[in-house]
This record gives sequence, C-alpha cells and structure tokens, in this order.
Amino acid sequence: VRLVGGNSSYQGRLEYFHNGEWGTICGDMFGNTEASVACRQLGFTTQGAHYESNAFFGEGTGPIWLDDLRCNGEEKYLTDCLNAGWGEHNCRHQHDVSVICTGKQYSHSFDTHVKTLN
Repeated sequence: VRLVGGNSSYQGRLEYFHNGEWGTICGDMFGNTEASVACRQLGFTTQGAHYESNAFFGEGTGPIWLDDLRCNGEEKYLTDCLNAGWGEHNCRHQHDVSVICTGKQYSHSFDTHVKTLN
C-alpha cells in the first residue's frame, strides 16, 4: 500500500499493489474508519485520519483494485475489511480515494512492504 501525489509522505491517493501492478481504491463507501485502517497499515497513528474522495490528489492509472470497503476500525490491513473483491468495482478513476494521516508514525509498521511516494 502507498500514498501518491500528496504534499508529504502521510497524505495522497491510496494505491494497492496486487498481481504485480499498482492500482487504486474506489471511494464508494470509503470513510474515516477505512482511512484509519489505511493509516495503521502505513505505520501511522489512526487518530485524526481522514479521507478525501473524488480524486482529491489526482486520478490514478491502471486497475481499480478495491471497491465498497467496509471496515470496523480494528483491522491491521485494508484487505481484512469487507469489500467487493479484487478488481470488482463500478467506479472510474475520478472516484479514487485519498487519505490524510496525522504524520505521527508508530514505532513499527504492520506491513514491511510499505512505500510512500510524493
């Protein structure tokens, strides 16, 4: 998972690496609870995490990997949340979701394969 296009390493368009390719996540049903799970997976604290919809940090390219994410807030990974299935969506890139974390990092990340891009 990574954040792309933001003004810092803790904000940007949310992207996921699956089947050897980076893709985006649709903003349908995505809320602050899902944003907090994304921030946790990226190694940031969850307090103050929030989302922006409608390609706030620009439209992505490639596949739209996830849609209709529904998290309870306790998950370690976004893929632990209910969703429509890999590649199953009714979105266009204009609905790509963006996440803004607080910028405060945990002492360790749950996902050692995390990347952030500015």
